Amino acid sequence: MTLEIEVYPPVNGNQYVLLFGRLDTQSHAQLDEALAPMLAARPQALVLDLAHLHYISSAGVRSILKARKALAPHEGRLLVVHPQEQIRKVIEIVQAVPMDEIFESSADADAYLDALQRRILDGEDEG
Repeated sequence: MTLEIEVYPPVNGNQYVLLFGRLDTQSHAQLDEALAPMLAARPQALVLDLAHLHYISSAGVRSILKARKALAPHEGRLLVVHPQEQIRKVIEIVQAVPMDEIFESSADADAYLDALQRRILDGEDEG
């Protein structure tokens, strides 16, 4: 199975991307290429929905880390939603994404983003 990428239009500064299939040495460049223009647009958050991602290799993890690094200078966040258990375990072991930025549902990620924005508007966000 190959990688399929579904990109949704940005909503409130947040970019949503769904991944299907395998993110590995064969497909990571495809993800990097798809994410490049989104990262250049400097979203507040890049939300990767991994509900349909069945496998991730170290090359795939590198792509996620690369995206996190690109978001960091402007305090953008990379959130992961719906990871399957095997994907969650890989992300956890290599610490590709902080565990508090992995969510079981899009609603949970949206609640996190809403709270984050409220803290910024209230001047309470320390980064």
